[in-house]
Amino acid sequence: MGATAIAIPYVVFVWWFSTGAVLALVGLAARYPAAFKWGTAAAFVAALSGVAVSSRAAADANAYCAFTCAILLWGTVEMSLLAGWITGPRPEPCPRDCTPASRVGFALQAIAYHELALIATAGLVFAVTSGAPNRLSWWTFAALLVLRQSAKINLFLGVRTLNDELLPKQVRFMRSYFAKKSINLLFPFSIAAATTATVLVAAAALGAKSSFDGVALSLLASLIALGLLEHGFMALPMPVINLWRWSAPVEPAMATVAAAPAAVPAPVTPMVRPVLAVVPAAPKAERPMSAQKTAAALARQRLEEQFRQAYRQARADAQAQAITGLAAVSVTPPVDPNTTAQGGVP
Repeated sequence: MGATAIAIPYVVFVWWFSTGAVLALVGLAARYPAAFKWGTAAAFVAALSGVAVSSRAAADANAYCAFTCAILLWGTVEMSLLAGWITGPRPEPCPRDCTPASRVGFALQAIAYHELALIATAGLVFAVTSGAPNRLSWWTFAALLVLRQSAKINLFLGVRTLNDELLPKQVRFMRSYFAKKSINLLFPFSIAAATTATVLVAAAALGAKSSFDGVALSLLASLIALGLLEHGFMALPMPVINLWRWSAPVEPAMATVAAAPAAVPAPVTPMVRPVLAVVPAAPKAERPMSAQKTAAALARQRLEEQFRQAYRQARADAQAQAITGLAAVSVTPPVDPNTTAQGGVP
């Protein structure tokens, strides 16, 4: 009973942590490409080996191991897509002027190799667990495959909330294949199918006759319920990036922002050149103004000189008239003070 009780919180934690871990690790792919590829390949082999080993016994611990290894196996294949290694023959944005039929073809070409990788991995898990008493790894991987295909098709047909902020830089071309609509015709059927599967598997878990069956079915029912929740995120006007904000600092978009200051000095040189080019032009713009000021000063000087000359001429004329008047007075005979009014001398 205790192993069954922790199934739901365990699945929720693995779902939340594995998604953030994949996003964080993909952010390191560009920095350490060789190490990341080898690490992903090693994780794939280890997970597949864990699937094989855990399938040999139908025990509670084996159920948790099988479920965890299936999630790890799925994560390695998803990282190959998000890192841009395994995409398709045409990993490019969708042309804007294409027809609906061509859009389907372009979408398939964008991720065809990745879809084949998922199918091949599912075949490996099926082969490894075939005839084994514990086949939870196969059912887990199959549930992930069906839920993911449903999510991809709904994103292609159109949903209300795309949540494409989670896409790393290497595969952001896939945004062009997403459509934003209030709802599409497939979405209600996807919700109904996921809900039905959750209810049926949960009911089987409640009626399980063995502890192993109860744990395995509880893990599987919780996973399908989370897939249903992810479909619900597409219809709700709420982003889910906050659930994995802790993995954002190592996303490619954040790494680009962090590297931006190193590129700041480069634009400094071209920004200075226009300033230098404007400097010589300043005197040219000032020369006409200086010439105007000089011409005005010369005109003012000429007017002042003419005024002075006119003033000096007028003054000279006045002095000349004054001298002429004095001369006329000097030639008049003086009157003898002894002469009377009658001209006689007393």
